[in-house]
Amino acid sequence: MDIYWETIGPLYAYASRRCGGQRDVAEDVTQETWFRAVREWRKRGIPSSPLAWLTAVARNLIVDQLRRAHDVPLDTVSAADVLEAMDRNEDTNSAEVVLAVTDALRRIPKAEAQLLEAFHFERCKVAQLATSYGISERAVEGRLRRARERLRNELETTLKADRGLV
Repeated sequence: MDIYWETIGPLYAYASRRCGGQRDVAEDVTQETWFRAVREWRKRGIPSSPLAWLTAVARNLIVDQLRRAHDVPLDTVSAADVLEAMDRNEDTNSAEVVLAVTDALRRIPKAEAQLLEAFHFERCKVAQLATSYGISERAVEGRLRRARERLRNELETTLKADRGLV
């Protein structure tokens, strides 16, 4: 039960930020994530990093929830617009942006997705990330640059596919 109390706050905060401020969706995602955790963990045991497991499940549920709740037209969004909004910490709560980013993050390497999420959504500073990863700030900046480029490529693919251009 300690795992629940240790992870419920960060999990709900993650879901809330990623759901574009839609409280009902964040609550549904948090509840469904824990329902799946209980079911899976009884069968397979608790993973070594429960919060990472919960966050991965929540990320997938958020994409599914947003797709079901909205027929989200991504034709008004560009990869450059999304990345600029993320850099300025603004307009990242629209359903279009949340869906595009969340979907693209699922398709890039997990370590890169986690780094981008920590930097852009959790608002961790480069110095904090360097300490957390045990690497230099310059190395964090390099990883962020490469991860953003991969995210940009995935966003462009997602947005082109939505427009029927792929």
